[in-house]
Amino acid sequence: MAKLIYSALMSLDGYVADEHGKFGWARPDEEVHRFVNDLERPVGTHLYGRRMYEVLRAWESADTFVGQTRYLQDYAEIWQAADKVVYSKTLEAVSSARTRIERDFDPEAVRRLKASADRDLAVGGPHLASQAIKAGLVDELHLLISPVLVGGGNPALPDDVHLELELLDERRFGNGVVHVHYRTKT
Repeated sequence: MAKLIYSALMSLDGYVADEHGKFGWARPDEEVHRFVNDLERPVGTHLYGRRMYEVLRAWESADTFVGQTRYLQDYAEIWQAADKVVYSKTLEAVSSARTRIERDFDPEAVRRLKASADRDLAVGGPHLASQAIKAGLVDELHLLISPVLVGGGNPALPDDVHLELELLDERRFGNGVVHVHYRTKT
């Protein structure tokens, strides 16, 4: 059975975006980006909410990354090679290959997808991840914590769930970012 993994770039006080929707403070440098590439490489299918998909679909256009550094080109290739499921009631069409829309998040459908997948799945976006965490679907969490307090905004994790975690790994980067890797306890 494939794992469902939630990864997030977040502030030390637990937000993926500040109260103005800004997240530039979490932009990974080359060392962190190469690490994220390696985390994403084994993922076969990404589950996204509409807003996360709209941010990430820029990686669909190969032209955007012509002449860019190899690690950015690498991420674009990784993103393009994966299947994507976008959960949205309002998005009318997708503008990337290997992408489909689902109108509602159905935990049972995700369980079936996990059971049938030969590669891991990733859930992107804190709102969708919150639903998956509450449904008991998330197997692992990769949190990349930036050395900044933003004081409020879009939380990376749900505030109304209790979940026991086991620390599997941690890493400190030169720019002060800390990665923690947890497995959910059942």
